[in-house]
Amino acid sequence: MTTMSKMTVPFYGHVRQYQNIKAEIDANVNEVLMSGQYVMGPMLKRFEKEFAAFHNTKYAIGVGNGTDAIWLVLMALGIGPGDECITTANTFFATAEAIWIAGATAVFVDSDPLTNCIDPSKIEAAITPKTKCIVPVHLYGQCADMKAIRKVADKHNLYVVEDNAQAICARGNGFQIGELSDAACTSFIIQKNLGTFGDGGAVVTNNEKIDQGVRRLRNHGSLKRSVHSYGFNSRLDDIHAAVLSAKLKHIKEWSELRRKWAARYTAGLAGAKSFTLLTETPGNYHVYHLYVIETKKAADRDVLLKFLEDNGIDGKCHYPIAIHQQEGYPWGKDARIAGPIPNSERNAACCISLPMFPELTAEEVDYTIAKVLEWDKAQA
Repeated sequence: MTTMSKMTVPFYGHVRQYQNIKAEIDANVNEVLMSGQYVMGPMLKRFEKEFAAFHNTKYAIGVGNGTDAIWLVLMALGIGPGDECITTANTFFATAEAIWIAGATAVFVDSDPLTNCIDPSKIEAAITPKTKCIVPVHLYGQCADMKAIRKVADKHNLYVVEDNAQAICARGNGFQIGELSDAACTSFIIQKNLGTFGDGGAVVTNNEKIDQGVRRLRNHGSLKRSVHSYGFNSRLDDIHAAVLSAKLKHIKEWSELRRKWAARYTAGLAGAKSFTLLTETPGNYHVYHLYVIETKKAADRDVLLKFLEDNGIDGKCHYPIAIHQQEGYPWGKDARIAGPIPNSERNAACCISLPMFPELTAEEVDYTIAKVLEWDKAQA
């Protein structure tokens, strides 16, 4: 292999993305600034309409962040103390945190060894009379098996609330996100595929009860000025909505670019001995929020990360500590693990995320591939 000069490969492309569509974002933000309506204003209403249309759902509700999106949906459904919600432990902490904020018990089942999304075959054994909801996570940008999950939910009369923080624009095999659930919840923090310049989140749903409940809860229990019930302050500000409205027009193009770089990674890294590549489920449209490899030995993960860092490549881990392995778990909150979860624990111990964003260059991807293979060869 030809020796390559050292490069710097960032993990995120936020500034590149802004520079590419600066005029569109600036025009939208200026429209908000000149309107004088910065909270619950016309730009938010416009974006909510656009976001609902994008998902082919009746409703979209902008909220403060993705965590709030989940727990506000749970509260709108009346889920709280004494209730159980089934999810996985190899995800961002906020998925379980949202369940706990609602007052319910988080129940962890194992993940599928190929996709690392929740394993539908493990759900039914975890169901008790207290179970009210399944919260699947579309991890790394690939849909969980919603057909199988919906089948279990219907059999046991359970709600399904999708954690879609990582998979905007993804599709499953014969279904769309939001189609087979009661609601899908999204995060717009800057590093997401559709990110604003700060925090933000949204709920999409076809359920009027959820729509009205979340709208009330996000705004101090109010649907009408000066009329309040129990609620909170969790609103998507209009300036964030302006950024998101500009970016939404490009999300399909950006998803295709992510898939292009993912295919380049996969082809270039095929045949490696010391790590495995995650698979795209046949029929799915994976949007690669993250491009993740797994070292075959947990001890190798941090060694490879350090090697990448030394060679100018910003690799990261998502998520290196499973929720039930966090210090102090379960912190006085109600939680239980339904059976062994070796796949979730392996994924947490061995995962590495390589740089992945639409504005990558072929040279950056090829340099990353070359360095990962250089490390892999040294392990033989």
